[in-house]
Amino acid sequence: MKMVAITPQILRRLAIQKQGLAGRRPSPDLQGLKKIMKMIRCIQIDPIRAVERTQYLVLFSRLGVHPMDLLDRAAYQERFLFEYWAHAASYVLTEDYPIHNHMMRNLRYGNGVMGKRYKKWVEENKRFEKYILKTLREGGPKLVSEFEDLADQSWGTGGWGNSRDATMMISSLADRGKVMVANRDGLKKYWDLAERVLPDWTPVDELSSRDTTYLAAQYAIKALGAGTEKQIKFHFTRGRYPEIKQVLEDLEADGKIVRLDLVNCPQEWIQAGPWYLHVDDLSEVEALQKGKWQPRTVLLSPFDNLIADRERTELLWGFRFRVEIYVPAKKRQYGYYVMPILHGDRFIGRIDPKMDRKKGILEVISVHIELDAPESKAAVSTIRRAIDELRQFLGANDIVYSRDIPGKWAGLTRS
Repeated sequence: MKMVAITPQILRRLAIQKQGLAGRRPSPDLQGLKKIMKMIRCIQIDPIRAVERTQYLVLFSRLGVHPMDLLDRAAYQERFLFEYWAHAASYVLTEDYPIHNHMMRNLRYGNGVMGKRYKKWVEENKRFEKYILKTLREGGPKLVSEFEDLADQSWGTGGWGNSRDATMMISSLADRGKVMVANRDGLKKYWDLAERVLPDWTPVDELSSRDTTYLAAQYAIKALGAGTEKQIKFHFTRGRYPEIKQVLEDLEADGKIVRLDLVNCPQEWIQAGPWYLHVDDLSEVEALQKGKWQPRTVLLSPFDNLIADRERTELLWGFRFRVEIYVPAKKRQYGYYVMPILHGDRFIGRIDPKMDRKKGILEVISVHIELDAPESKAAVSTIRRAIDELRQFLGANDIVYSRDIPGKWAGLTRS
């Protein structure tokens, strides 16, 4: 199959559309959530709640205002999602269990000092492992704090206490797929045996390394829209693509993927290649080339899938984005929990919001505008609607701007 010619604009739009951030929104229910998950394959889990936890914001950006408990219902009641490691701790599709099971069956602790120490510690505490599994089997879901400290060799001392050993062992068991999160109460995780968490219909195929990469790479390419080998390796099951070079050759030979011919693209895009597109998305490229594009203006979590690869984000959009949560306040350039503003196929700015739950107010601490951002009344109106939509999703009664808005976007404060 010959190479597919594509321009920068079409490549950007394809990436956005394949992330569920353009076009008509799916219904704000379980079916809509499932549709989004089949597109993006994973959602990162993070405990920071300055605005709302990222797992809920990622869905908000795609579904709009929807019931806050929708994700929890999908994972802990309907069970078509479960918690495991993708590009970070994530919600993943139960139908993708064979992909993740490959890591469970072939867990590597690493050859570093900590990896070797962890492996040795787990091996020295087989009795402790059996105790945890037996306790769950007989008593059902439990918090880590409910386990007794029966480790033969403690991981360490000095403030961590009994929960440190239990936390380490639960983590090891979770990595190996023996236990899973059965339910959550905020940050509290109730653990149970994986066999009781996963539904009966869970596929249990044990894929080879090559077949795991063959399947996962296709999902990554589809979620990216198009990507290079490096970008594929950094997406979805980050760092878990054994035999990737050979697999990409096989996928190309099998007619599953095609290479892109980058037209009028920056030299650094070409140098980063080759770029691969899944053949299932050829029709979407053709539609975009014919002008079938329905843009949205949305706010993104700082951990959103579209921008999780900072290098790719900067390459495609010229938009440098870094999380400043752990940067001292005085050294932050933009703010603590900054949300980029995606306007159609461009990043035009960012806001630093904070949800005051006691007062029921969404505070916008600062607004930052990109140099080439639009300043028309229509553009400002769509940004204002996006911020108000966030207010509605969070259940805030009002929006308060803490600082003056840069001149050309002053209209944000007008109703």
